[in-house]
Amino acid sequence: MKKDNIDAIVIHCSATPEGKDVRAADIDKIHRARGFKMIGYHYVIDLDGNIEQGRPLTMNGAHCEKPGFSGRPYNSHSIGICYIGGVAKDGKTPKDTRTDAQKLALQALVANLTMQYPIREIIGHRDASPDLNGDGKISKWEWMKACPSFEVKAEFPLAICESKSSEK
Repeated sequence: MKKDNIDAIVIHCSATPEGKDVRAADIDKIHRARGFKMIGYHYVIDLDGNIEQGRPLTMNGAHCEKPGFSGRPYNSHSIGICYIGGVAKDGKTPKDTRTDAQKLALQALVANLTMQYPIREIIGHRDASPDLNGDGKISKWEWMKACPSFEVKAEFPLAICESKSSEK
């Protein structure tokens, strides 16, 4: 991915049970087993707040195929960030399981990336779900998945989060 193409961030969760220690290497193995060349995310935030490098930013992501505000698939112009967790201990119920360390790391990483790249949009993976009723917003009932199990746009209120409907 060319540096000039990067203009969005998509935040994900690993959909692993609360407290389960999973690392970028574990996700890499899972993604390779699914046929990926390597881990699909560019960054992974561990339970302790450590930020691990995933796929190099020079490679398109493999984390969100849906076209974004630009009309191009997010994989071709966004940075994929995944935090470990996202579901309750039962392994099924969506839940914001981020530790305080993960929250701080995510804030710092997003701040750093928005200083390095002309980021125009920051979304959660679920925000890339189809707008089934055409009202210009993605409602909870339209989500394909709950990932990342928290409201990204509320957490990053200063981000310029444009919708396709604002593009003319």
